[in-house]
Amino acid sequence: MTIRLTVDGHAVDATLNDSAAARDFAALLPLTLDLSDFHGTERVADLPRRLDTSGAPDAAEGKAGDLAYYAPWGNLAVYYWDGGSRDPGLVVLGHLADGAAERFATADHVTIEAVS
Repeated sequence: MTIRLTVDGHAVDATLNDSAAARDFAALLPLTLDLSDFHGTERVADLPRRLDTSGAPDAAEGKAGDLAYYAPWGNLAVYYWDGGSRDPGLVVLGHLADGAAERFATADHVTIEAVS
């Protein structure tokens, strides 16, 4: 599934994977979320509810451009820089179009909608 994230008036497409968590995230769309920085690698936002993580690996490593869900806190993460290590509870949902990750380094808000 393709989704569109709009930050600072710029639209960025992303492709969700076929995981239970990604399908559950898509069911929440459209969303407008406030973003905050976390560890200088990602922008995070609270989601309205927790996602279904059945079948997800125990841990994942966030890479620049990844759209992910951090199950222990129930939030969305958009990586603009590589995370550096595997993180228990991190579930990758999809990936931004190439070259789009840097747009998120200073973004304060994002609107996310389904495209296809």
